[in-house]
Amino acid sequence: MNNIINRLAGSVSSVAIATSMVGATGLMLAPGSALAQDGPVCTSPVRILAQPRDGLTLLEEYAAEFEELSGALFQIDYMNEGDRRVRSQADASLIGRYNIYYVDEANLAQFASSNWIVPLMPHYPAEYDFDDFDPGRVATATYDDTVWFAPIMGGGDLLVYRTDLMEAAGLEPPETLDELFEVVAALHDPANGIYGIGLRGQRGSGANVWRWMPYFKGMGGEWFVDGEPAMNSDAGVQATKTYLDLFEYSAPGTRTGSWDESTGAFRAGQIALIIESAPLAGITLDSTQSQVADRVGFAKPPAPLTGGGFAHGFAIGERANQSDAERDCAGLWIAWATSREQELRRLEIGQAGELNRQSIFASDLFAETFGEGLPAALTETAEVTQVNFWQHANWPELGNHWGIILEELITGTRDDIPAALAELEAFAANLSD
Repeated sequence: MNNIINRLAGSVSSVAIATSMVGATGLMLAPGSALAQDGPVCTSPVRILAQPRDGLTLLEEYAAEFEELSGALFQIDYMNEGDRRVRSQADASLIGRYNIYYVDEANLAQFASSNWIVPLMPHYPAEYDFDDFDPGRVATATYDDTVWFAPIMGGGDLLVYRTDLMEAAGLEPPETLDELFEVVAALHDPANGIYGIGLRGQRGSGANVWRWMPYFKGMGGEWFVDGEPAMNSDAGVQATKTYLDLFEYSAPGTRTGSWDESTGAFRAGQIALIIESAPLAGITLDSTQSQVADRVGFAKPPAPLTGGGFAHGFAIGERANQSDAERDCAGLWIAWATSREQELRRLEIGQAGELNRQSIFASDLFAETFGEGLPAALTETAEVTQVNFWQHANWPELGNHWGIILEELITGTRDDIPAALAELEAFAANLSD
């Protein structure tokens, strides 16, 4: 999902990795792991192109651990999200400077179908337990029945709500869409600065479209049926009408706003509930970022909404890794960087947005840090999380086009929903040729 958290601008900054030894915090590796093999796994430094993440900054502090494990150093070049996408596409298709690319759900299909990256699992060491990753993130990392990357961040959707407002009104978290409308209407109190819900209206495949898609897919919508565009359906019309109707209760600024405006309003205490991507949970519980940290509850989205699965992670580049040995080296770095041990380190210092493993969510430390409600909600929402977007190289173009049309519907510059969806279908027909 685009532009979710940690939007950091800037140009490439190469990080030369130190070689000092680590102490007792090193990885405990299973027998038969890379350390037990004859000779180093890597014979040259590993180069990674990524966008800034707190977890990667922390990872660099343990660089010597990877050198001892693999026999090589590593270097991460950072770029902001938009520039990273452009640079990685150019490098992966023509140059091959980087062994590992940071990819996301929006560009996975393009990278995989273009053979710019290689399947991950043949080169991912078994002892790092890939099956421990949250199933929704694994689904997002999968294209054409093949896993291509290991997640560094991601999630589905959660219903995040104000416990104090719910309790004062004698309400329970809504479990259906009918209940959702009843609750947001009851809690909507603009005169006192409280709005029933926070939505995203700003155009974009990762903005308004991202938040519309759970309604579309949950109501049975499909992007294509038998290869033909199918958005202008009963499900498409009803999903769009429902999303537009909810804007009656959404906070000011959200009709043209995205993640920042909607989640910012919730954290400022202006919104009663919000259905948003899972990384919001940890942020709302952080008193340095949230004014309602002690008044937040979590639940799965009301039925029939699907959780919008998204993930960002690391994939093995094809051009820079021609041999199996080179791919094994890249796979080892990916496994080490996304390991349970690294996630525990992030959890210990409060980096809640970059946790992806079921064992971490089920750990005592996670419950101690975030309370019992969040682990339970994550487990429940995983059951309804799915890939809502069209997994195709042309998805960003299709999603962004619908985002423009949807924003016009939200702001009232157009009002014919079937005509809008018909226009989207005509656009999609040209894309799919």
